[in-house]
Amino acid sequence: MNTESVEAWIERCLRGDQMGYAALYDHFAPIVYRMCYSLLLNREDAEDVTQETFVYAFRNIQRYDGSRSAFKTWLFTIAICRCRNLYRRSRHTVFDLVGLIQHTLHAPRADMPEVRASQRAAQDAVQQALRSLSPRLREAVVLRYGHGLTYREMAEVIGCPPKTAESRIRLAHEALRDLLRAQGPGLLEELVSG
Repeated sequence: MNTESVEAWIERCLRGDQMGYAALYDHFAPIVYRMCYSLLLNREDAEDVTQETFVYAFRNIQRYDGSRSAFKTWLFTIAICRCRNLYRRSRHTVFDLVGLIQHTLHAPRADMPEVRASQRAAQDAVQQALRSLSPRLREAVVLRYGHGLTYREMAEVIGCPPKTAESRIRLAHEALRDLLRAQGPGLLEELVSG
């Protein structure tokens, strides 16, 4: 996927061509949904927020400025705002990054029961540690490690300076290290570098 394709799809949308909307939705909906689910830990809420994000984006596509940000970053910004609104309304404080971490946990003998038990214990420990982070730090972790955004992109999505985004990741690392210390000294580094 190159930037020209996204720009061409956006141009089609601006001309009222439904194929442009369909192409943008098909390409970006899975990653927007994954981010929403990682923050909300509820399939229905994540689906609703994903739909709301695209409805808003498509109604306001003329306001998108490609010189200011990538289309994905613009969508993430919209989605984060809607997630925040939802967990403010419902007071959700749960979070699940295990789905993302499961894909990075590698064990050469994963078929052995003790390895599976060890992986499950590590995932449980990480999940519990992530639940204890503030929503702002969880957002930073999801955007950085779940979606590979740069600090500049993260800052744009969450509405803060790049140094603040970097600081939130540093604070999340420190908090997670403290919380996971009982699980072993290298657990966080192993999971993040996976």
